[in-house]
Amino acid sequence: MRRRFPLFLLAGLLILGPLTSTAQSPDELTRSRETALTRAIQSVSPAVAGINVVKLQKGPSGYRSLFDDPFWSYMFPETYRRVESLGSGLVLSSDGYVVTNAHVVENAAEIIVTLPGGERYDVEDIFTDRLTDLALLKINGRRLPSARLGDSNDLMIGEWVVALGNPLGLFDVGKQPTATAGIISGLHMDFGHKEPGRVYQDMIQTDASINPGNSGGPLVNASGEVIGLNSFIFTENQYSSGSIGIGFAIPINRVKEVVEELKTKGRVDRSFSTGLVVQPVDRYIQRYLGLPSPRGVFVKRVDPGSAGERAGLQIGDVILEANGRGVSSGRDIFEAIEEDFLKAGDVLRLKVWREEREIDIPMVLGS
Repeated sequence: MRRRFPLFLLAGLLILGPLTSTAQSPDELTRSRETALTRAIQSVSPAVAGINVVKLQKGPSGYRSLFDDPFWSYMFPETYRRVESLGSGLVLSSDGYVVTNAHVVENAAEIIVTLPGGERYDVEDIFTDRLTDLALLKINGRRLPSARLGDSNDLMIGEWVVALGNPLGLFDVGKQPTATAGIISGLHMDFGHKEPGRVYQDMIQTDASINPGNSGGPLVNASGEVIGLNSFIFTENQYSSGSIGIGFAIPINRVKEVVEELKTKGRVDRSFSTGLVVQPVDRYIQRYLGLPSPRGVFVKRVDPGSAGERAGLQIGDVILEANGRGVSSGRDIFEAIEEDFLKAGDVLRLKVWREEREIDIPMVLGS
């Protein structure tokens, strides 16, 4: 006769489960909540800085106060007024070098760098490269946490990224950087001279939320590597400046290059010479030289021993393109040099019209 298992015992086992405990420990539960992004945030956050800046801006008056005395202040109103602004930064090395955007600290009268936990530092030195919108700050710190830098040439559209920084001054509230997550939305975004004196080329686009104050903070991949420096956003209009999911970061490989020169030389030497004097092509020059259309610039002088002469350029040549960009004035050649961040010793590739045909001429820029 078969012995049947009591039904009430079977029901108890179904309700209570196995007699051996399978409850997870607190450490196991914590590990189960961790992801690549949470680990990336934990890895980089200690090296993220909040930056508070006081700038002096010209006021409506044409005179500057001589003394703080109310009488003299009334007689000679202030020419400048103090304006507070903020941004973010990234500690690059344990000895206190911090990188941020140049526009964050431009015209600053006072800069305070705050690290996670609330410790504040004055800035001892500042080195800027306006063209790339990068600035290197030196603070008096020792054994500071620094971030691991990645390779911005090895990125994929769609991979996860995190933006860390000080949006809207929230760093000062929580004493730590704020994190927003998204993906890389675009690569190699070229804007040229987005504003006077600054060039934004090869930018990384992301939909990770970036707001005022994020400028200068790191864009981090899922491996915990910094792959860009957040710089600006597109927004709906001038009255609504919040994030709409279109932000841009300077690729970290450019940051490395510029920072190294700022650190060793104090500035980026972008001086160069071509030794050329040019004028725009008009319809008379076009007809005389047999050009298909009135485009390019006519070379009317080549200085002896100059970069232009060494490249083989001649009086009467017409420069049609510089590094693949159409040329219609001498300024276009200089903009092509700036937009590719070229300097003395770099090669500028020219397309030239000579003897009714196009030829390619590489010109090494002179010092």
